[in-house]
Amino acid sequence: MPIVPGTRLNHYEITSALGVGGMGEVYLAQDLRLERQVALKLLPEQFTSDAERLRRFSLEAKAASALNHPNIITIYEIGEVNGVHFIATEFIDGDTLRERLTAGRLKLHEAVEVAIQIASALAASHAAGIIHRDIKPDNVMLRRDDYVKVLDFGLARFTEAAKTTSDPEAQTLPHFRTDPGRVMGTVSYMSPEQARGQEVDARSDIFSLGVVLYELVTGHLPFHGESVNDTVAAILREDPAPPTSYVKDLPPEFNWIINKALAKNREERYATIRSLLNDLKRLKQRLEFEAEMERTVLARLRGNVTVMDSGNNIITEPVQHQTSPSGADLTVPTASGLSSAEYLISEIRRHKNAALAIFAAMLLGLIVFAWFAFRSQPLESVAVLPFINASVDQDTVSLSERLTVGVISSLSSLSQDSNLNLKVKSLTGVSGYKGRTDAQAMAKELGVQALLFGRVVKGSDGTTITVELVDGLDNNQIWGHQYDKLADIQIAQQRISRDVISNLRLATLKGPEKDRVKAELLYEQGRSYWNRRTPDALWQGIDSFQQAISISPNYALAHAGLADCYNMLGVYNALSPKEAFPKARQAATRALQIDSSLAEAHAVLAYDAFIYDWDWNGAEREFTRAIELKPDYAPAHQWYATYLAVMGRFDEAITEAGKARQLDPLSLIVNAHLGRMYYYAGRYDEAVEQLQKTLDLDPKFYVARRYLGQAYEEQGKYEDAIRELNQAMMLSSSVLTKSELGHAYAVAGKISEARRMLSELQAAPPAQVSSFLIASIYAGLGEKDKAFEYLQKAYDEKADRISYLNADPRLKPLRTDPRFQQMLQRLGLSAAK
Repeated sequence: MPIVPGTRLNHYEITSALGVGGMGEVYLAQDLRLERQVALKLLPEQFTSDAERLRRFSLEAKAASALNHPNIITIYEIGEVNGVHFIATEFIDGDTLRERLTAGRLKLHEAVEVAIQIASALAASHAAGIIHRDIKPDNVMLRRDDYVKVLDFGLARFTEAAKTTSDPEAQTLPHFRTDPGRVMGTVSYMSPEQARGQEVDARSDIFSLGVVLYELVTGHLPFHGESVNDTVAAILREDPAPPTSYVKDLPPEFNWIINKALAKNREERYATIRSLLNDLKRLKQRLEFEAEMERTVLARLRGNVTVMDSGNNIITEPVQHQTSPSGADLTVPTASGLSSAEYLISEIRRHKNAALAIFAAMLLGLIVFAWFAFRSQPLESVAVLPFINASVDQDTVSLSERLTVGVISSLSSLSQDSNLNLKVKSLTGVSGYKGRTDAQAMAKELGVQALLFGRVVKGSDGTTITVELVDGLDNNQIWGHQYDKLADIQIAQQRISRDVISNLRLATLKGPEKDRVKAELLYEQGRSYWNRRTPDALWQGIDSFQQAISISPNYALAHAGLADCYNMLGVYNALSPKEAFPKARQAATRALQIDSSLAEAHAVLAYDAFIYDWDWNGAEREFTRAIELKPDYAPAHQWYATYLAVMGRFDEAITEAGKARQLDPLSLIVNAHLGRMYYYAGRYDEAVEQLQKTLDLDPKFYVARRYLGQAYEEQGKYEDAIRELNQAMMLSSSVLTKSELGHAYAVAGKISEARRMLSELQAAPPAQVSSFLIASIYAGLGEKDKAFEYLQKAYDEKADRISYLNADPRLKPLRTDPRFQQMLQRLGLSAAK
């Protein structure tokens, strides 16, 4: 049907054309029902018979409508009238970034602000399991008020829905997979893996955003060629020109951000969009600070300036002028010292004398230091405001009150062991301030420098505690954190108090000591991610450890943490074994070069020797060494337990796993691991009991769900097994979980479902799926020849789970076959009893 002004599509009346793109025509329309302007995107009539274009058109609406974020275009409706398919969206009054760039490149602070808003939109998208795959200036609009909107999710791909989503429908989103080798997106903005037609993840969007930011600031693309093939070649092989070759005097932080975002190897890129977002925000803060300094100094050139004296009293001074020997009007420094700054900046700008400029810069640095010295005093007093209960549950009210008391007490105690000598306001002193948010006024009334705000929310999946440490002088956040699933209130208050102390120290320290504390905090953050064991969390852990190493290159523990993350990426099939485990060994070796007695690094080498090299004697030697060096290091006992189980020493394995649990009773993975040892020992009732206890700590810990499902399977409770493994799939749809579910379907007689799991695994890129996982499903189906075919492939791949051959109960049907005994001999393992 012809589309002209006045055309009606349901309750929408076309007003005018807005533009035409590859995926549709866009019109301005009036929503007659709600009396508002909307944008209507129509799929051209010639494409309606194209199933792929129809799918992508529908996908765009579903992807964007699954998200609720101010920087993402709002979808009102998807519909079809007389064969015309349309999407109704909010009308954005503004220009695309492409149109904005026609007027010239953006100023640095403008570009950074745009990139922050795009990154914020992508963070929400990635958290919901959606990769955009086509970030470019054409798909980003800038409203008249400079608000950014990300558009066009037509190439988006759904991955596993994030566990942090609050959308109750998030788990029902459809999953799409691009055919391997098919290139989707716009060439100049593609990541190297996207240009190769490989499977992409969220890091591809990070690369594309890096290209956009580079272009916004420099006015040039980082990778370009005379043809599409030339551009692809540049993306794959060439390094971009430094941004400073186009724009002088860019801050080093900007170049660092660009280089990290545009790393060709995605493992060297930002692990998550949130890490990039944090760096962009820090850069923005620096730019704002420098701009404010310049405004203040230049204000002196125009007359009076308001400053603070050494007693923090506000004073206003006039500016005195006189004529220089050359006849130029100069500003004469007055008593405050800041008028010297106006003189220096004025002279730097008006004269080209290099000696004067150098002297001026040095003196200005001293002046600025003196000016801000009053704020560099240590933060030595804090008030813990009554924690807010954000739930109607009376138990949460009680928890809020107990947390307030506990954190005050714990802070007072911990401060005695710190270098802060912290003064903590008593409960009586803060009790009347519940619910107030005016930090500066409260800080003044209470006579403290910092305030801690807390909020407790009880949901269906556990209790969340959010805290924020605020500077009482300027109302800026010093630090904030969200604690999820803290099962024990004493542990909660201790962790909160410890983090407050660390961040107060960080806020007041300088130089090497500040770097050391910051690196330590990043290390703790990395360990927290590592303990979650999901691929996304492991990549976040890598990013945290790498940041710690960039601050403190000789921080041995951070190198060991990096090694641990690579090990787990190999175990959970997020990286191929031949890629993951050598990286882990390299990082652990570096840690031991720094500190040869580091137990954490010896434990990594032990795990690699066991899981990857099949060096059984070497593994036990390194495990023993790690435990001797640090007897209270729970992961060493945990992994040694797995080694012992594979050796058939099940009683010892259970003992070691029990030691790990005694050392770290609230660790989810350590608790689940004890259940796993019972499973390998054939003590399935005890395995179920222990794994249920683990899930009492956190019902969403998918590793425990996996292990519980397999324990039920060995008990013959197939429906229970399938239920648990399906729940694990919803929490983290990894190929590992899919394989375990496929085996459960097979032994339960649900053959079609088992074969569906098998087909999905076989269709995935080989680098992402261990052949051992496929072999286990064939074993469940009773197809021994196929099972051994894939076990041989697993051996050749050095798949990590081939080392479990002797202990995995699912392989019992294969054990009487001579081929099984031959494989055990090749691995150097004795036959299972």
